[in-house]
Amino acid sequence: MTAFFDDVQIGDELALGRHVFTREDIIRFAEKYDPQPFHLSEEGAARTHFGRLCASGWHTAAIFMKLWVETYEAQKREVLAAGITPAKYGPSPGFEDLKWLKPVYAGDELTYSQVVTGKTESRSRPQWGLIHFQLEAVNQAGELAFSFKGNVFLERRRT
Repeated sequence: MTAFFDDVQIGDELALGRHVFTREDIIRFAEKYDPQPFHLSEEGAARTHFGRLCASGWHTAAIFMKLWVETYEAQKREVLAAGITPAKYGPSPGFEDLKWLKPVYAGDELTYSQVVTGKTESRSRPQWGLIHFQLEAVNQAGELAFSFKGNVFLERRRT
């Protein structure tokens, strides 16, 4: 992950980690960012098609970003400790095909990972390349619960 654009290969996989969605965290997130009845209480959720308390889809997305940053920072520390300068990440020009495929209920654990699906050299900014990836979060039953296709600029190796 701290590799330069030129070092990244299509098919490279990165395990980002796991997260258990607790009742308290689901409600806390919902109160701040997505106050829907099925995210705020068991009683409210029981009156909806979900039937029980479940996490906001935006909560599942926020956990992806949290795990991605933690993974990057850990790898960056390792690389710096070895005396190597890590590549810089630039902005993301966006994502597509965002899917919330399964409700994430209180107590569910999602395992997040990403795989590089493509690379594009930047013609306008030759010091950067664009990495394309597929992000997936799988629940404890092995079911795909959340996914999207993302893109991020990554520094090219200096020559």
